[in-house]
Amino acid sequence: MNSSTNSLDDVSADSSAEFPDRASMMEVRLQAQEDEITLLKSSLADALRRLRLHDQLLPLLKQQLIAVNPAAARVLNQVCCSDGCTSSRKLSSSSAVDGIRQTAPRVRRNSEKLGNPERQRKRLDKKAASSANLLTRSPSLENRAKELIASAGSPGSRRGTYSQGQSIKMFIRGRPITMYIPSNIQNYEDLKMEPPSERLELDWVYGYRGRDCRANLYFLPTGEAVYFIACVIVLYHINNRTQRHYRKHTDCVRCLTVHPDKVRVASGQTAGVDKDGKPLQPCVHIWDSTSLVTLQQIGLGTFQRGVGSVAFSFADSGVFLCVIDDSNEHMLSVWDCNKCTKHAEVKSTNEAVFAVEFNPSDSTNIITCGKSHVYFWTLNAGQFTKKQGIFGKYKKPKFIQCFVFSLTGDVLTGDSEGNILTWGKSAADIKTLGKGAKETFQIMRQTRAHEGSVFTLCTLQGGALLSGGGKDRKIIRWSADLAPERECEIPEKFGAVRTIADVDGEELLVGTTRNAILRGTFSDGFVAIVQGHVDEMWGLATHPSQNIFLTCGHDRQVCLWNTEEHTVDWSISLEDYGLCAGFCPNGSVVSVGLNTGRWMVLDLLTREVVSESTDGNEQLSVMRYSPDGSFLAVGSHDNFIYIYNVTESGRRYTRFGKCNGHSSFITHLDWSKDGKYIMSNSGDYEILYWDIASGCKLLRNRFDSKDREWASYTCVLGFHVMGVWLEGSDGTDINALCRSHSERVVAVADDFCKVHLFQYPCPKLKAPSHKYEGHGSHVTNVCFTHSDSHLLSMGGKDTCILQWKVIGGGAPDSRERLASASSTSTSSPEPATS
Repeated sequence: MNSSTNSLDDVSADSSAEFPDRASMMEVRLQAQEDEITLLKSSLADALRRLRLHDQLLPLLKQQLIAVNPAAARVLNQVCCSDGCTSSRKLSSSSAVDGIRQTAPRVRRNSEKLGNPERQRKRLDKKAASSANLLTRSPSLENRAKELIASAGSPGSRRGTYSQGQSIKMFIRGRPITMYIPSNIQNYEDLKMEPPSERLELDWVYGYRGRDCRANLYFLPTGEAVYFIACVIVLYHINNRTQRHYRKHTDCVRCLTVHPDKVRVASGQTAGVDKDGKPLQPCVHIWDSTSLVTLQQIGLGTFQRGVGSVAFSFADSGVFLCVIDDSNEHMLSVWDCNKCTKHAEVKSTNEAVFAVEFNPSDSTNIITCGKSHVYFWTLNAGQFTKKQGIFGKYKKPKFIQCFVFSLTGDVLTGDSEGNILTWGKSAADIKTLGKGAKETFQIMRQTRAHEGSVFTLCTLQGGALLSGGGKDRKIIRWSADLAPERECEIPEKFGAVRTIADVDGEELLVGTTRNAILRGTFSDGFVAIVQGHVDEMWGLATHPSQNIFLTCGHDRQVCLWNTEEHTVDWSISLEDYGLCAGFCPNGSVVSVGLNTGRWMVLDLLTREVVSESTDGNEQLSVMRYSPDGSFLAVGSHDNFIYIYNVTESGRRYTRFGKCNGHSSFITHLDWSKDGKYIMSNSGDYEILYWDIASGCKLLRNRFDSKDREWASYTCVLGFHVMGVWLEGSDGTDINALCRSHSERVVAVADDFCKVHLFQYPCPKLKAPSHKYEGHGSHVTNVCFTHSDSHLLSMGGKDTCILQWKVIGGGAPDSRERLASASSTSTSSPEPATS
């Protein structure tokens, strides 16, 4: 048991540092495979459509040929008749004879190809019956085939969009998607898109990155805790419970340190990639924690992959900054902070490096530690010399997790074996090392401290030491001579101790491996002041009348958050992943969809499961109640939408029907305002409409739904949100969108770490938007609060929730804006996306 737990600690310690390349390659390959599967599905659907079109395009082709070349049309008619096909209009015998005379050799050759007319007729009848059977099983394909026939021969079919009378067509990955223009738009071409008058302002950041980062929590003299998550560095006043944010980083922050003056902060980030997949250059920012002004930017274009560790020198009041990057050799470099110039550089090691520090009394001495090593570096005249820590008779640990300097100048290391090793300077062994050898660090003492890894060490002003454990989750206070004085254990649900920050010698801040920050003392215990998810998140829902929202994700946690108090009201653990959620309109219950096809309904007050069902065995992607709460729609990856009758204030559910017609998995759906219809999107970019009141019937004529009003708008494909798509999008670039309750703006979550705010509606491509940064991975979901005062956005891998305040506004509602734009606008050029 001990060895397995230690192994888990080791993996936790080294996962982010040792395997980034392999993980990145696997993610790229997985994404490529998913794209290929989606493309194959689209190709299959296209093939099925063509079988149906084979028999329907011939009459249309004849009509076009009649208009252009009557003689050719007569020949085509004769060929079709000999093929067993019926013609819609008969040709006169004389004209038919003339046509045959003119092209007798060609007709004869065609007849030879066709062979026996009777046999050919049977073959075509069989093909027509087969295609009709396929289309009966997938009615949506028949509907799309009719649209293709209607648009056959139209110009511009290869452009991004084109208008044809009452419809507009856009293309995603070469696939046409037809949108019908609402009746209140008189002139689509004259619509002018503008950015919304509303804007977003970052209000609060939920979460902390403790799962795979070290030494990233400090306490400032201003009373603020400084830490990071995603691309944001948070300064949280622990007494006033307010936040400030440093937001100059362009990708995920990985490391942090505070200058000896307790004002300046240095922070490093990963390299990241832009929207075209090109790598971005990582760097270190030195900034003022009082004004949040960036003072220096160090190493732009120098570091590879990212910055793993940073440290200021102390003996010279912080003149130098030491940086270790995430390259294979983990380059160690020393920089002049004032001049932003590199002072020295050396290859460190091919193994993972966890920490770096200057000797507090000598800036020419630097120590690094990590996997299977402790290195003591000496910097002289711009050149590094390295001495490796020798373990001798002591067992060499797999990981040296952390180290600190004692008041006597010794070095104390914490390792994966649970020991604290004391390294002291000793005279050089001239016999072994040769004449002129300098003194070196050797192990003077081994102290058994924790069961499992020692993840962090923290020195106090009087010389006492704090250590934080992995497996045992203990915090132990040691005297200056390493005698244990006090200890406590943090609650299991918060994970292991990742890092410790001293507040006043008694009160402590503790960062944990399950992305929480705890505040407390040995006497009173610890409570969480910051909490977050620890794995990818997808499920997000806001309450219909209160300032609360619910999240769920791959960590199997369901959390209810308060947007005013910025706290977790409650959280529960599930057996499976939660991927989607939706509140009942009465606000008393919330439904959560899981990755196994199972879904459950939770009472908000008691947290009890009041109902539970299973639909299929694939993951669920959307849970949406009708406006009056009488129905629940459950969208699944098995291509079906399951409809339930809801009674007893959301506590009783009975199956009403099933929407069958999508040819790929359900991604988004919305109810009409009257609660009778549903609009849905799927993984192969379909837009379908359903008559729920009449028994979950597919509405084959989509034109009839162009003026229907929708209670919510979360479908990423639709006429009213067509402008949110960039030209050349592959269909997966937008993960979610949400229209505000006022119907004035629409927020968009994209695959490039951005949140966008568009005017609603935005039915023209290249619609301008306000763009906001902060997330460090794909943004999986966005949702407005019930009063539209705030927007919640949720990152995937960055496990970060950002709460944005909506400011400005006061524009006319969507219908007035759309009608006035189409009737009064005189300019057709479209502004570029901002």
